[in-house]
Amino acid sequence: MDKEQVEQLKIQMQQWVNEAEKFINDIPPVQLYVAVGVVLSTLILLLIIRLFKRTTSNTIVLTGLSGSGKTFLFYQLRDGSAHQGTVTSMEPNEGSFILHSEEDKKGKLKPVHVVDVPGHSRLRPKLDEFLPQAAGVVFVVDSVEFLPNCRPASEYLYEILTKASVVKKKVPVLLLCNKVDKVTAHTTEFIRKQLEKEIDKLRTSRTAVSDADISNEYTLGVPGEPFAFSQCHNRVIVAEASGLTGEISQLEKFIRENVKP
Repeated sequence: MDKEQVEQLKIQMQQWVNEAEKFINDIPPVQLYVAVGVVLSTLILLLIIRLFKRTTSNTIVLTGLSGSGKTFLFYQLRDGSAHQGTVTSMEPNEGSFILHSEEDKKGKLKPVHVVDVPGHSRLRPKLDEFLPQAAGVVFVVDSVEFLPNCRPASEYLYEILTKASVVKKKVPVLLLCNKVDKVTAHTTEFIRKQLEKEIDKLRTSRTAVSDADISNEYTLGVPGEPFAFSQCHNRVIVAEASGLTGEISQLEKFIRENVKP
């Protein structure tokens, strides 16, 4: 575009601006105010819709220590079988699907986005990629090997319950005691009480750490009282399951309470 063409374009644009100003000046004030009001109302409505869509997540995060049976549960939810869940996961299993138990139901069902985050300590940072979008978190505990893993499980659960992405949005957490079909499995009540005791100890030790070291955490529980899950900012539910046998009804109920069909 040469210099002469640029000048012609400037003149044309100035004419458009002048015509637009004249058009606006010719509009009666009342009509102008109404038009502006309609535009503003539309923009506000679009903003509300956009914000609402952000809050209606369909993501359920499965997490817990390595070997707790998360991958079994993932495949039971998706396929109704644990045939692929025998190997410890080193990468997140992720998929959006209708729950296997709902495949025969009539009508339109909302798919659930399920993410199985590996429990290995080196891979846990991957959890932070999914928590901001989570509609619910399922923390899986091995009911058989619970006692030797009580401390590390409590530490991991403490981290989740104090994360800003969980606390601010009040993301519900399901404490799922897996492998309850085994004779040597501990009861859900026993597991709950032991985790509460360990988290109470952690809470005491963490409060002694400087604010700079825990700037991204929220305080758990009520000062001066023994810790209980009922004191959490978000809802914490205790349930049981067996990924091997496919008894996951309480898990499915939690999912559908937080991801509506």
